[in-house]
Amino acid sequence: MICHSTDSTFKQDLRSEGLTLVNFWATWCSPCRMFGSVLEEYDATRQDDVRIIKMNVDENEETSSFFGVMSLPTTILFKDGKPVDKKIGYMPKEVLAGWVASY
Repeated sequence: MICHSTDSTFKQDLRSEGLTLVNFWATWCSPCRMFGSVLEEYDATRQDDVRIIKMNVDENEETSSFFGVMSLPTTILFKDGKPVDKKIGYMPKEVLAGWVASY
């Protein structure tokens, strides 16, 4: 299940153990909407190996700024609560799955 996080809940939503995928997006961003569909499809077919969090950058500027989000969509992979990799732009589901599996 995809979690929609906010600046005030982000620390609690981020898994302290295992993998968490955080997608920074905006409603006006066309590639974000396309990638949102990929995330939903990925979420429906995966095991509980990774938690998926979506952060609307227009509503959560503090967290977006903290992680240096300049382009959308930006997706950051966290392992045990710490960022380990960042991808910018749209990814097909196979690329996303491969990226997550590499950690």
